[in-house]
Amino acid sequence: MPPRSSALAVGARAPAFRLPSDGGTPVALKDFKGRPVVLYFYPKDDTSGCTTEACEFRDSWQAVQAAGAVVLGVSPDGVPSHQKFKKKYELPFTLLADEDHAVAEAYGAWGEKNMYGRKYFGVLRTTYIIDARGKIAHVFAKVKPRGHAAEVLAALSG
Repeated sequence: MPPRSSALAVGARAPAFRLPSDGGTPVALKDFKGRPVVLYFYPKDDTSGCTTEACEFRDSWQAVQAAGAVVLGVSPDGVPSHQKFKKKYELPFTLLADEDHAVAEAYGAWGEKNMYGRKYFGVLRTTYIIDARGKIAHVFAKVKPRGHAAEVLAALSG
């Protein structure tokens, strides 16, 4: 496993990607050119922290849309898992399947974790706001799920 690459710097060009979506069709970053993108990496569908984070984005959806932004959630889970998660919690935004975690690695959101003394590699909860020109406008590293959507909205409107 590769070591954790560092988070991308503000002002850097956002790495291009194309991933399968919960809708069954591929989605690419370039599909949203001209709009801000909230790209959030989370570890696993339907777990407590990930559900909290997703539901806060859901509950802030009108404000996100008012800011002209799109939200994309990315995890290593497959499309069927994303479809169940999205339906269960009525998530209005797109979930992307990064099963080989290549996009998470490109964004510095994959690395070594330590839980109960066990070391393993996984998603490092990270969110990027990508501006309308495809540049990194804001980075949230080591995200705490509760209250994160409000932080993102403040950055979108600031």
